[in-house]
Amino acid sequence: MINIELTRFRVIKGKSEKVDEWMKFLNDNMKDVLLTLEGEKMYVETIFREILDGEEYLYWYSVQGKGGVEVENSESWIDKCHLEYWEECIDKDFRPKDLDVQVVMIPEKIQEKMK
Repeated sequence: MINIELTRFRVIKGKSEKVDEWMKFLNDNMKDVLLTLEGEKMYVETIFREILDGEEYLYWYSVQGKGGVEVENSESWIDKCHLEYWEECIDKDFRPKDLDVQVVMIPEKIQEKMK
C-alpha cells in the first residue's frame, strides 16, 4: 500500500529569502537528502512553490510506502536542518490543506517495487 499526498503550507510573511536558502540547501545537498528518503520509505518527494493573492505557499507532493521512519524521528543531520528551516518558515497559524487524490497513474510494475 502506498500513500500519495499533496499538501499546501503557508510561508510566514517575510521569510521568502529564508525559503530560497532552504530550497538551495536541499538542492545543494541532494545526495544526502536522497539517502534519508530510504528510511522514510519515501519514493517520490517534490516541493512546489506558489504566490497566490499575495501569500506564499509551499506544496509537498509525496509517494510513500507504509512503515517508514517519520522525518521528525530521524537522526540525520540533513533532516535536522530541514526541520529547522521548517520551524522558521512555515506558518503554524495556517491549517495545512491536503488536496484530494482523484486519479493515480503509476504503472503496476512500478507500484510493485514500492511495496
